[in-house]
Amino acid sequence: MRWIRSLIPTLREDPADAEAISHKLMVRAGLVRQLAAGIYVYLPLGHRVIDKVNRVIREEMNAIGGQEISMPVLQPAEIWQQSGRWDAIGGEMFRLKDRNQRDMCLGMTHEEVVAWVAARELRSYRDLPQIWYQIQTKERDEARPRSGVLRTREFLMKDSYTLDPDAAALDVSYNAHKQAYCKIFDRCGVRYVVVDSDPGMMGGSGSHEFMAPSAAGEDDVALCAACGYAANVELARGVPAPGDFPTRQLAKWPRRTPAPSPRWRPS
Repeated sequence: MRWIRSLIPTLREDPADAEAISHKLMVRAGLVRQLAAGIYVYLPLGHRVIDKVNRVIREEMNAIGGQEISMPVLQPAEIWQQSGRWDAIGGEMFRLKDRNQRDMCLGMTHEEVVAWVAARELRSYRDLPQIWYQIQTKERDEARPRSGVLRTREFLMKDSYTLDPDAAALDVSYNAHKQAYCKIFDRCGVRYVVVDSDPGMMGGSGSHEFMAPSAAGEDDVALCAACGYAANVELARGVPAPGDFPTRQLAKWPRRTPAPSPRWRPS
């Protein structure tokens, strides 16, 4: 398409409400426009960028055996109630009722839907392992939407889910994802560091975050060039949980008078 026919509304000045450099550049280059707090319209150039990034993601996920699916944003409350997270998650979840007054929500993640599908479609352990991923819209009622498209109330997320027969297979799947993410960021030219992190409400025995340095970032990381330690500061400062030591009763031993030690005398 000719430039004169394209929608590329560039700006000369930085927007007054933009803090992050990425936010300023995206608005000035005509990639995005803000509809409301934390809600953005992706204009033609911005949409082309998303398409290119999504292509890289799909290629690397397919290379590790991932299968792309698409799960609904609108979800019934029942599956969240079964997992116990309907009451555990606070105001970040958008909740609503349909015309029949059934509780519904807008998905901020899709573990419950994956579990629903797996329970009905996987018949045997021979069907495992499985890697399912999607690139889907997520909804999260952020208290403080900021930094442009980095912290929003509606956003596009690539999320992946593995179903494994045992812990050893889970480790294989996890490491495959970690390597795939490294390749994705490398191909996109993003500077990043992989750090240990707290799994948070998602749970699990371990977690990693891919951190990109940014002056507008909200997280700090602890890095050690000597030993290679890298962790989110929240995890690095964490107090270890007390050990699970067996409880034993203290026994009183009878007091014994020590035998006198012999004195050395000169001959």
